Amino acid sequence: MKKKFSITFIAFVFGLLTFVGSASADPVTYPPSLAHKDGAVAYEHMKYLADDIGPRVAGSQNEREAAQYIQGQFERIGLETEVQEFDYSTSRSSSNVVAYKEGKSTKQIIVGAHYDSVSVGLGVDDNASGVGVLLETAEVLKNIKTPYSIVFIAFGAEEVGLQGSKYYANHMSDEEIKNTIGMINLDSLAAGDQMYVYGNAGEDGFIREQALAIADKKKLDVETNPGLNPHYPAGTTGDWSDHAPFKAKGIPYGYLEATNWEIGDLDGYQQTVEHGGIWHSEKDTLAFIEEEYPGRVQEHLSTFSTLLTDLLKFMNKTSTSK
Repeated sequence: MKKKFSITFIAFVFGLLTFVGSASADPVTYPPSLAHKDGAVAYEHMKYLADDIGPRVAGSQNEREAAQYIQGQFERIGLETEVQEFDYSTSRSSSNVVAYKEGKSTKQIIVGAHYDSVSVGLGVDDNASGVGVLLETAEVLKNIKTPYSIVFIAFGAEEVGLQGSKYYANHMSDEEIKNTIGMINLDSLAAGDQMYVYGNAGEDGFIREQALAIADKKKLDVETNPGLNPHYPAGTTGDWSDHAPFKAKGIPYGYLEATNWEIGDLDGYQQTVEHGGIWHSEKDTLAFIEEEYPGRVQEHLSTFSTLLTDLLKFMNKTSTSK
């Protein structure tokens, strides 16, 4: 997640919710009651990626298994799905898993989360949590006519230099870039002390402003970077995650994250008062986070799923006021 370089529509009521794992795995089933609680499906996806598959290091077999799992989920949901393979060195390859949902307009929003992790810990927070919210939102919205078409992307090889998002953004045509009104990035949603949404400075920050308006209306505990550090003006963040390649193309971004901008160097690197950063450490496991912060994971996944779903349902590019 941070400084990676140096560092509710229910479409599956009346039946079991079936998750498809890797090509060789038996389907995983859960009670349909999970569909009635925001964040519950996201939690199961997150848990499967972290606990059943484990660390998903870029280029590894586990990363490939995670890609297969995500592809299976998109296909089960019924979305048009493709796998975008890419090489990021002479001997390393990965893939982006891309799903398309048609909206009222051919203009599109990209929603992305990386599914790889570092080797230490299990990558629950960074970033099985983001993938869980991505997949739950895709499920909830699949039969809802959204204002814009949505491209859901699970990025590979983020932890080794944003390779998946760079590859995708660099292979967008000029017409596709022009047709994309924004990119929403989901990264490390589960462990941090506070939930945030960021965006561009100025008028291009409309995604952040609409998200904050939804949070205010629904009384969701989501805020934005307070701007205590002059290097990161209020409402913005650094270019250390998968939003950055799209921002570089002139595409406005929104970015959901859980951390703490009011401790340490006031740069968002220290997620928690008690334990500092959870990401990229042996603490990034579900067992540790739930023992230290009971209920936090469920609260965060519920909040972010609710926020993202409403944002995609009511997105209005022309509105920039809270």
